[in-house]
Amino acid sequence: MWPMRLAVIFCVTALMSAAAAAQEHVEYPWCAVYSNDFGGTNCGFSTIEQCRATVSGIGGFCEPNPFYKPRQPIRRDQSPRRQSDYPGIMAQTPQAFP
Repeated sequence: MWPMRLAVIFCVTALMSAAAAAQEHVEYPWCAVYSNDFGGTNCGFSTIEQCRATVSGIGGFCEPNPFYKPRQPIRRDQSPRRQSDYPGIMAQTPQAFP
């Protein structure tokens, strides 16, 4: 009985973490809205050119993906370090031996 419960708990945890990871970042900024009888939408395009090529033969239009959030670049401080960044180190100067 316990192995079955552990297996169920493991599966539920794995599915929940996979769903959370899938919601974090949307890679595709463009959606194709098809103008056929079903009116489907496909938000799987990296560029507007890909989207336009898809809808050109079957009808429809492209629009920005409302769920797209571009990744923020990692900001790194490019300025050189100054002595004033480390006030405690430079305050103590070594003394010469007599």
